[in-house]
Amino acid sequence: MPHYSRCLLCGWLVSQFVAGALGAASLRAGIKRSVFGKMPDGEEIHLYTLTNPNGMQVGITNYGARIVSIVVPDRHGNMADVVLGFDNLEGYLGKDPYFGAIVGRYGNRIAKGRFALDGVDYTLPINDGPNSLHGGTQGFDKKVWTARELSQVHPAVELTYLSRDGEEGFPGDLRVQVVYTLEESNALRIDYRATTDKDTVLNLTNHSYFNLAGEGSGSILDQEIMINAASFTPIDATMIPTGEILSVAGTPFDFRHLTRIGARINDDDQQLKFAHGYDDNFVLNHRGPGLVLASRAVDPHSGRVLEVFTTEPGVQFYTGNFLDGSVRGKGGKAYAYRSAFTLETQHFPDSPNHPNFPSTELKPGETYHQTTVFKFSTAN
Repeated sequence: MPHYSRCLLCGWLVSQFVAGALGAASLRAGIKRSVFGKMPDGEEIHLYTLTNPNGMQVGITNYGARIVSIVVPDRHGNMADVVLGFDNLEGYLGKDPYFGAIVGRYGNRIAKGRFALDGVDYTLPINDGPNSLHGGTQGFDKKVWTARELSQVHPAVELTYLSRDGEEGFPGDLRVQVVYTLEESNALRIDYRATTDKDTVLNLTNHSYFNLAGEGSGSILDQEIMINAASFTPIDATMIPTGEILSVAGTPFDFRHLTRIGARINDDDQQLKFAHGYDDNFVLNHRGPGLVLASRAVDPHSGRVLEVFTTEPGVQFYTGNFLDGSVRGKGGKAYAYRSAFTLETQHFPDSPNHPNFPSTELKPGETYHQTTVFKFSTAN
């Protein structure tokens, strides 16, 4: 800009403008901690807002190690929050269907709240019909985790929790670490690690509810999804796997190509009737260790795209069949029937009672480690 050099004042103004612009750009990326609320006993809970250079923001709270918000652009650059949740801690302490939480020790269901390990029978709390769901009545979603901001290239926050031997009926002292990292590629990476001092079972996942048009914006049935799975695990009337692994071919569960979520959701299919829609574990097409593309979801209206990569063998696709408008989320919005979907990367439901499923056992001296990535982009 050589014409600015004609006067010293103009030169100084330009230098200040450039410095300010560079400073603003550097401030955009990083971590901001704020108070999110207080527990009934007065313990302060925090919100960690991760921002990348593109302006994508992710809110994480240490209550339940939850994703509170994911703000991403549409094809025109308009930003929107695409996960359901609440504006403050108080909402999560009320009627909360696991919005954004890390669930455990065992994500998904265990039949009748019972399993045997090393010849010992264990009993878990029953909180979902006749079964135990997402770790019991006081699972990881209801725990206060210890949070620490990490100094690394990308903004990241580490959350840790010690689950004591016998908590919710599970054996062993279990030390859990979850790290959320927001990358410049608009990808949110979740790394899970855990160790135990006694043989136990473990199945961790994140329970975010997505609506790519924006949370509280209505039905997700016109959004489209691909699930990289040639088979699924059918369920009985109580939502427990039968133990079979069936092909998706010729069924409403065939999402091997991008398909509108609502295209077959009301088909006359017993599996759909059991779940009142989709709430099923898909067996991912893994060809080896490492991350695999589990799913790709697209909102044709906004152009937002979500790709899910994982090291896990399965993903639970759920279409918000039990949302009924009674839960009011951010800004007082009523979260209506089928207004969000989940993609819970996981080991299979009830694996401790199905020897033919991938094992969820964790032994002393071993380290549980899995990774899931939520990557956002836009399509024309």
